[in-house]
Amino acid sequence: MSDLAYEHLRASLARQPLFEAKTWQLSPDPWPLSAEQVAELESIGAACLEFHQALETLYLRSVAGKNLLRNKPLVTPWVADYLDRGKPAELIAHARDPRNRGAFPAVLRPDLLLTDEGFALTELDSVPGGIGLTAFLNRLYDPGAGAPASPILGAGDAMVTHFHAALAALRPDARNPFIALVVSDEAATYRPEMQWLAHQLQLQGRRVFCVAPEDLFPLGPQLCVDIEGNPEKIDVIYRFFELFDLPNIRATKFIFDAWSAGEVVITPPMRPFQEEKLGLALFHHQLLQDFWSETLSGGTLKRLRSLIPPSWVIDPAPLPPGAVLDAPRAAGRMLHDWRDLASATQKERDLILKISGYHETAWGARSVILGSDSSREEWQEGVERAVALAPTNLHLLQTYRKPRRVKHRVYAPEPPHPAREVDGRLRLCPYYFVTGGQPKLSGALATFCPPDKKIIHGMQDAALLPAAVFALNKTRA
Repeated sequence: MSDLAYEHLRASLARQPLFEAKTWQLSPDPWPLSAEQVAELESIGAACLEFHQALETLYLRSVAGKNLLRNKPLVTPWVADYLDRGKPAELIAHARDPRNRGAFPAVLRPDLLLTDEGFALTELDSVPGGIGLTAFLNRLYDPGAGAPASPILGAGDAMVTHFHAALAALRPDARNPFIALVVSDEAATYRPEMQWLAHQLQLQGRRVFCVAPEDLFPLGPQLCVDIEGNPEKIDVIYRFFELFDLPNIRATKFIFDAWSAGEVVITPPMRPFQEEKLGLALFHHQLLQDFWSETLSGGTLKRLRSLIPPSWVIDPAPLPPGAVLDAPRAAGRMLHDWRDLASATQKERDLILKISGYHETAWGARSVILGSDSSREEWQEGVERAVALAPTNLHLLQTYRKPRRVKHRVYAPEPPHPAREVDGRLRLCPYYFVTGGQPKLSGALATFCPPDKKIIHGMQDAALLPAAVFALNKTRA
């Protein structure tokens, strides 16, 4: 493609900034997916929703002290302790409220790394950024806009329309529900894409507005926002703020009160157990294998076992003298104490350590440590921090599945910006919008990083791309 395409991309993004003060590399091509890969993504979406449903069952049965299995005893109060640890009592009570039973996130986004063994699911995000960005990129790279003639995954503004359909379905009693996309200051980086998304839906006649938490106010039992001088009753809140940030949000009490009165629906639900990364470790926990086998369908169980890397909860509870941890080895030995991880060799440190959730460092890869890419001192500090924080914030340990090297065309940052094929590593984030209990794959955001980057996330030297469906022989993945 010519330099004009580069200028077209750059000018389009300059006219409509999607992130606050963020830039990335540009590419002439969307990320190619085969039809087989798209079919796999469809099954991953169904598996993610079924996992959420099973996790709710696990949590609520743990809370109630009920048996988990059909034909033998298994009671697990420690599961609720793990998932509730460090949360305020009011939020725990809200998560357990019977009126919240069956409330799951309307948007699901797994983080998938492309490895030599296939996809690896490193996180299941319930409050994902990138919805507006991916929708914008889908439109920008659509063949009708002059891009390569390939079917964009989520073409035809599927991201926009399916997002609205998932939220509107939460209020079937409202013909055109008023939907507030509430973006906190903590998440201000993502406000421009949410404003763009709201504007696109307004052009379709939808009552969707991007607002700040301080814009919310009560009017009797209702929760309202001022739109052009008129108070508008909010039917649905799309919550784009983390639950740990609730104490900093002035309208928190109004939000809870309106929900309790049945005046507003909130998604993702304010149920912190749904947002803990350690759910992935519970999937691998040796005491829970029979539960997952009984609760999940055979296809989902097989899919998740291939997707989720072996994971453990860093729980420093003392063990009897002769006991060892279900954990990786360090210096060739089994662990009796999580602090023993500090002696692991660099090869044994091919592990990811990260905080589980409900903490300011729990998003954006802020707490992530890759042991094999860290000094012994950094690794030891990370292990000691995980143990020290365990009374209030648990950490997750996860086997590192290295992304494979793949190739893609990227524009050179220097003029005249030639397109060149380069090596890199891929994270793929498919977006599923849940309507009628069914997750609908509506687009995917590809993050293509330089090959020396071990932890893949949005960064200045990465390319952010929409995904498109190509014939198998055209797929570079």
